[in-house]
Formats: sequence, C-alpha cells, structure tokens
Amino acid sequence: MVANSPISPPETDAVAVKTPTPRFETRMLLIIAGPLMAAYLAEFAMTLTTKAIVGKLGYLEFAAIGLASDMASDLIIIFVGLLSVVGVLVAQAEGAKNKADAGFAARQGLIVATALGVPAMAIVWHLDTILGWTGQDTDVIAVMGPFLKPLSLSVLPLMWFFVLRMFVASLAKTGAIMVITVLAVGLNFVLCLGLVEGRFGLPQMGVAGAGWAQSIVSVCMFLALLHYTYRTQTFRGYGLFKGRLRYDAALCKTILRLGLPVAGLVILESGLFVAVAILSGTLGPIPLATYQVIIAWVGIAFMMAHGLAESGMVRVAFGIGTGSMPAARQAGILTMAIGVGMLIIMSVIPLNFPEPIVRLFLDPNDPGFAPVLELTAHLLILAAFFQVFDGLQVIASMTLRGVRDTMMPLVIGAVGYWVFGVGGGWYLAFRLDMGAEGLWWGMAAGLTISGSLLALRFLWLTNPHN
Repeated sequence: MVANSPISPPETDAVAVKTPTPRFETRMLLIIAGPLMAAYLAEFAMTLTTKAIVGKLGYLEFAAIGLASDMASDLIIIFVGLLSVVGVLVAQAEGAKNKADAGFAARQGLIVATALGVPAMAIVWHLDTILGWTGQDTDVIAVMGPFLKPLSLSVLPLMWFFVLRMFVASLAKTGAIMVITVLAVGLNFVLCLGLVEGRFGLPQMGVAGAGWAQSIVSVCMFLALLHYTYRTQTFRGYGLFKGRLRYDAALCKTILRLGLPVAGLVILESGLFVAVAILSGTLGPIPLATYQVIIAWVGIAFMMAHGLAESGMVRVAFGIGTGSMPAARQAGILTMAIGVGMLIIMSVIPLNFPEPIVRLFLDPNDPGFAPVLELTAHLLILAAFFQVFDGLQVIASMTLRGVRDTMMPLVIGAVGYWVFGVGGGWYLAFRLDMGAEGLWWGMAAGLTISGSLLALRFLWLTNPHN
C-alpha cells in the first residue's frame, strides 16, 4: 500500500507508537484546517469578486468570464492535485522527524511545478480557441480572449505558491497562509474594480483588467509566502533555501508516479463540472449564467471541505510517518465525520435565499435576471443535496492520498464522475428533455457514488484486520 521512495515512511512497529486521543487529533485537525479553510474561502472570494465586478458589465460578460475563469482554474487545480503529493512526502518525513527530507521534497516540488507550469500557461492563453471547439456561443468566446491572455501569467506563481503552501501546511504552520490570502482578497478587489471600471486612477480595461488583476495578485501572494518561509525561524534546518535547486531524478519521479493518478482523478472530478458547464452553455446563456450562480454557492462549501481535507491528508500522512496506522485511520475518520456534519448544516442555508445569491452577480434590471433567478431557485434544492457528497469525495480522496493510495481512487472517479455524473446527466438533460435539471441530477448521482466508494476504500485500507 505504501510504495518505496527516496522518502519512505519509517519501518516502525505501529503497536509501539501511541495513537493520539480523538480529542487531541480533532484539535490538531482544526488547528491546521481553520486557517486553510479561511485561505480557500479567501481564494474563492477573489474568484467571486472578479465575477461580480465583471457581471455588472452584463450577463453575457458574466457568463463568458465565469466559464473562462472556471476552465483556467480547473486546469491549475489539475496540476496542483499532482503537486499535492509533495505535502504527503513532507508530512511523512516530518512524522519521521527527518527535516532534511521534508525540505528536499519541497525543493523538488518547486522544480516539478516549474516544468508543469510552462505548458499550463500556454493552454490558458489559448483557452478561448479550445472552448470554441465545444460549440459555445460565438459572442461568449469573443469576450474571453482579452481576459485569458493576461490571466495566463498567473499560472507559474500560483503553482509555486501552492508548493510552498503545502510545505508550510504539512508542518502545521498555516496562519501565514490565511493572512496572505485574506489580504490578497482586498488587493484583488481594488485592482479588479480599478482596472475593469477605470477607478482609483487606473486605466479602464474592461474584462482584460480582471485578468491583469489576478496575475498581479498571484505574484504578490507567492512573493509574500516566499518571504515568510525564508525569514521565519521555524523553518530553519529544513534546507528549503540551501544552495541551488538541485534536480533529483528519483524524487521527481516519485512525485510524478504518485501525483499523476491524483492529477487524473482531479481531471475526472473537475471534468465533471467542466462538462456540465459546457453542456449548460449549449442550452443557452441563461442556463450557463444559472450554473455560474449556483456553483458560486456550492464552491463556498467545497472550499471549506477542501481546507479540512488538506488538513486530514497531512494528519494521515503524519500518522504513517510515525509508523502508526491506527493514528492515520483515526485522523481520516475524524476528518470525514467533521466534514459531513459541517456540510449538512451548510446545505440548508441557500434554499430560502435564491434572490440575494443572484443579486450578487446580476443587476435586477438586467434582462437575464428574472429567468436566471427562476432557474436558480429551482436547482438550489439539488445543489443543497449534492454538496454534502461533493465535500465527502474530496475529503475521502485526500485521506487516501495520505496513505499514498492514488490509483484506485482514479478508477472510482472514472465510474462515478463520468459514467453516472456526465453520462447520466447528459442522458437526463438531452434524451429525457430535463434540461439543466437533468445535468444537476447527474452531478448529484456521480458525486454521491464517488464519495461513498472513496470513503469505504479508506476504511478498508486502514482496517488493521485486512
């Protein structure tokens, strides 16, 4: 289950290692997860801020930039998923009390991030052309280009930032991540509003200004976290800034071997949402705009679950590093229990507030406001249901990542996300003429099946009787 690598978990007798009490483990999970959830929410707030500001230009601009931004984000998330195994290696080395290996894993992660970031930039640059092949409205595609070109410059600094964030989070020092990301929300708001509408003495650039704002903020975030890790005494002894970035083929191969199935799973997961977004676009601008509104709320719950999931991954990997499978199992179970409870509570919030949610993105005088509101109110019931399992699947997949189980989740995702999610949604929407509702029923089915199977997989793998 745990493959050999240059940074292997220690061969420790798990019985000899004391398992933390549930109370202590819960406390550690929340200490790590709290700032991470705040950071993820702040990152999502930047996306919502951009969409809200651009949305004031009209529902066409809102739909176009929403789709382009989501596609670019999904691409980056795929590569970030691959790089997340760096956090597993760092946490396992930290659990084994091996600072040098922890720092070296992060250094190699920066090299891999650079190699992946260059082609990712090129894809974002040409994303409007790529989306044009999917049959999107030509007016929507025309709006995207000026936004995507400057946005592509954000890719590399974002990937470097993520590697440093995984290093810091794996050492349970997440406060700075929260501070940097929250401050970035304010900077993004000022720059986006200024560059889109020409305020604060900045040039009026329309949708292009939103792309430039995100790129400038991404560079600032990376430089801020780089400065923090360099100046903070806690990170001394890990060798993160020791000499040049020497390439280690064996460790980079391990990162890719473990990370590629993770990237594949993220492709399948994000591809589910990409497919629904594209299929919504083929139904027309109103269903596409409605998708953007609903996914904004669902994204809030998902980001909170993702921050908790990352904390769970770190604690599971830390338990493996100490040689205690019971500790790893306990961390994973507690993470899933906390996450599901949190998401059930959150699932009831949007049902009574469809109009305020739509007003965040569209002006009531916009001709598309009324039909978007009507469809949103109808689909929020489905969204409230499936967001619980959306959170469960990300938590379960990341706890599995903590024990280096990355191949079977890929198989589960292929069946759940695409056979039931995309395939089922397409059939309901276009064969049974259910339209947008059919697409959302498909997503609900795919996420429910995937989340349940991934959670069972973790329980089976960490069962001491297996």
